[in-house]
Amino acid sequence: MAKKSEPGIYLKLKRRHKKLFTAVESLGKAVRKEGPLTEKTAQLVQLAAAAAIRSEGAVHSHVRRALAAGASAREIRHALVMLTSTIGFPNVVAALSWAEDVLRGM
Repeated sequence: MAKKSEPGIYLKLKRRHKKLFTAVESLGKAVRKEGPLTEKTAQLVQLAAAAAIRSEGAVHSHVRRALAAGASAREIRHALVMLTSTIGFPNVVAALSWAEDVLRGM
């Protein structure tokens, strides 16, 4: 069953492409099990990657997942701010804005 916080487009695509989504979700689980990172750390890493590629939907998703894994709003914001010298201030501001979309709903 899908989580309540998943956006409608994600659920629609998941229904249309069941085999693809099963494979993608299985890959994600396998990758996380391969190493020593905690789920919270893994989600913060993936949040940073989402910000780096300027994917608003992925930032939303990984903020929700990081929160579910125990990250605080402060940790999420810090993870994004830490990217300033790597991806640039404008990109960080955009990612923070997208993160706030989710964090405001808390």
